[in-house]
Amino acid sequence: MESIYSKRIRAGKRRTYFFDVRATRGNDYYLTITESRKRFNDNGYDRHKIFLYKEDFNKFIKALNEAVDHVKTQLMPDFDFDAYNHDDISDEHDMDDVAETVEVPATAAPASVTAPAATSSQDEVDKW
Repeated sequence: MESIYSKRIRAGKRRTYFFDVRATRGNDYYLTITESRKRFNDNGYDRHKIFLYKEDFNKFIKALNEAVDHVKTQLMPDFDFDAYNHDDISDEHDMDDVAETVEVPATAAPASVTAPAATSSQDEVDKW
C-alpha cells in the first residue's frame, strides 16, 4: 500500500520510528507505526509494526497519553523529560536526531482529505 503521509523519528543511533498514513483500496485510511532497530551482529534491521485503524485513533491516543502521563507524574516526577527534545538544530545536534516529515502525494486519494480530530497536539507529543 502506498504511503500518503510519513513522519520519521530517529531515536538514538540504532532505533527509528515511522508513522505512515496509508490508504485502502476503498480510499479509507489507517496508520502504521513501525519501530526499526539496527541489529548488532549484521547490517540488517528488526522491524515491528502496528496497524491502527480510524475507529481506534481516539482510544489509542487517550491510552497512550494516560500511560505517558502516569510515568511522568507518578513514576518519574523529578525527571527532566525536556532534556531529550532535539527539535532545535544547532552545531551540537546531529541532523539524524531531528524528526523528519515527508508529505507523499496520493495518487488514489480524493482531492480533499481531512485527518480525524485528535485529542492531543504536536506540542503534547513534544513534551515526551
